[in-house]
Amino acid sequence: MLRYSGVPKEHPFHKEPIISNLAIITESMPRLSENTSPEMQQCTPACQSPVANSQSDECWFAIRVSYSRELALKAILDAEKIENFIPMRYEYIIKSGKRVRKLLPAIHNLVFVHSTRKRIDALKDRLESSMPIRFIMNREHCRPVVIPEAQMRSFILVAGSCDEAILYVEPAELHLVKGQKVRITGGVFEGVIGEFVRIRHDRRVVVNIEGVMAVATTFIPPSLVEPVE
Repeated sequence: MLRYSGVPKEHPFHKEPIISNLAIITESMPRLSENTSPEMQQCTPACQSPVANSQSDECWFAIRVSYSRELALKAILDAEKIENFIPMRYEYIIKSGKRVRKLLPAIHNLVFVHSTRKRIDALKDRLESSMPIRFIMNREHCRPVVIPEAQMRSFILVAGSCDEAILYVEPAELHLVKGQKVRITGGVFEGVIGEFVRIRHDRRVVVNIEGVMAVATTFIPPSLVEPVE
């Protein structure tokens, strides 16, 4: 099973040695809405994902937390030994008049959680008054977004890279390009499966978690990819 804590060793919440050093394409940090959408309010807790066949299936879910408390939620998940992942990046901030390089979440209000629907529902109920959390929903089917294991593995391979040329891509930008599904066969991103597209004047492989977010590798030469049926 994939195990990745989502926070590099420099971070105070780190428990295992990993790597992460991301740079984001936008000047301001993306932020998921802190308000519950009308679509989410209409969805009942009983609705099931087409991938998760029962409440006891362990799956990757995308969880929304309000007021930029993703690291606080991560601390709770780590304490309960629930696998989770937060994309991180280094950013320069001003502290005591000095410019300091600090590790921060790349996307506020977003935590990926690997657990059962039943266990996350129980956690939601327990945190309701202190730290409300919500599933990111598939609006068409009124179900939580469930991320396949293989796709999440590719996402973490890219988002957990120490390369600073990683891009987080807006869904609107992806709608303008369509690429071939490929597997990267060498280099630091070996094994990643995604779409081979041209973005920002470079050929990159994009791992797109539909309805949540997408991340793009650095430049990938055509010699390092192979088509995937």
